[in-house]
Amino acid sequence: MSQPARSSARSLTARFARRCLLSAGFAVGGFASYMATAQMPATPTRAADRPLGSNLRRDAMVDIVERMKAAVVNIHSERTITSSPDDPFRGTQLQPQRVKGMGTGIVLDPRGYVVTNFHVIDDIQTIRVTLSDGKSVPARVIATDKKADLALVKIEPYSSLPLVTLGTATDLLDAETVIAIGNAFGYEHSASVGNVSYKSRDVALNKEISYTGLIQTTAPINPGNSGGPLFNKKGELVGVNVAIRAGAQNIAFAIPVDTMIERAAEMLASRKRGGAWHGLVVKNHVERADEESPVRRWVTVDGTEANSPASAAGLKTGDLVEQVGDLAVTTTIDVERGFLERPAGAKVSVRVRRGSESIATAIQLGATETKTPEIPSTTILRRTGLKLSPMGKDAVAKIDPQLRGGLLVTDVIGPAAKAGIQKGDLVIGFHLWEALNVDNVMFVLNHKELATFNPVKTFFVREGKVREAMMVVGE
Repeated sequence: MSQPARSSARSLTARFARRCLLSAGFAVGGFASYMATAQMPATPTRAADRPLGSNLRRDAMVDIVERMKAAVVNIHSERTITSSPDDPFRGTQLQPQRVKGMGTGIVLDPRGYVVTNFHVIDDIQTIRVTLSDGKSVPARVIATDKKADLALVKIEPYSSLPLVTLGTATDLLDAETVIAIGNAFGYEHSASVGNVSYKSRDVALNKEISYTGLIQTTAPINPGNSGGPLFNKKGELVGVNVAIRAGAQNIAFAIPVDTMIERAAEMLASRKRGGAWHGLVVKNHVERADEESPVRRWVTVDGTEANSPASAAGLKTGDLVEQVGDLAVTTTIDVERGFLERPAGAKVSVRVRRGSESIATAIQLGATETKTPEIPSTTILRRTGLKLSPMGKDAVAKIDPQLRGGLLVTDVIGPAAKAGIQKGDLVIGFHLWEALNVDNVMFVLNHKELATFNPVKTFFVREGKVREAMMVVGE
């Protein structure tokens, strides 16, 4: 389709205020008396030359940030807004406006699976992720848990990404030092240090958003830090930064890492990602021998689903899961990572310890329940929020004689409504292609490279003018 003419549009860019904390100091100098001249050595010893016995600059904080920042990504997003029904300027020729957002993410799998906050990606149309080396790559949302305020984002990295060390929040100490890394106010990979103020705080931010069991810290957390890591001084992840108390200083909150592990494993589950089913029910365990020891995590079988591949493989409640595929297992996230991107029918090796015996077996993944194929109109409505009715060339010619056809919007919900498309609009194209009939729309929805141009640029006619909107196509 030749690209239609576009009307001029204003773009709205949300700018965030940058704050800088400036510290000033002064030194008081004196003068040497005439008596000091005779007492001073010929070559004075500088303070910087005196041996200190250790490197005072390169402390644990510096090491943690340098080691862990490669497993932290910065998220930049865009969403489209339109005038509300109460907007007094609604009747004017307003175009959808784009608003920028920011957040942070934590790498969970070297293949590009990243966890962040749900509110970071909620209602957005485009996402880009910036890695620690400065490279920027497109991303897509693959799973969400609104209740836990967590989401999974997938990127295609240039190379294998490093992972953070997963700790625990169950044994945090009052006033323990913690380090936050994030995209604060858009300043990528910013690091800040604070202390644990309270280990389990229930927080209601407003009537719609509330949390239970959050870590309260004094680590400075700003807009853009959401979804980023909170580390202890051993470099272990203890929380996911989530919120700040507006109008208050040194009050910030993080989701305990133990909660994140449980919810992230559920979002990574193979049956949700690829339609493959293992039927293995597993449980996390964690302990620390003493305050100075590293955390120890392990996973046991908590049961198997009836008539499942895991049951057929002979796995039993209480088995210690040591390995799934080629991955050593320490958390339930590792279990799901071992099955990730494996199709139904694939055999995945599993090693468990039962008492003193090491047992090797394999789980042949089953297919999840198949659904009756949807009719195209239902698929279009579910994935785009558009209910469309084809219009012939003659009817369309009355609107614009240059058009060959189009699809009349008879109802609009979800992604299409968020993109600013309205009932009565005439959809004429998606991305690079015309939209003359339902088959044209299905061609776009089933395109193998849809992820590379999703949100999809959608062309439509309203009041005789060709317009465009960025519409997110769902799965």
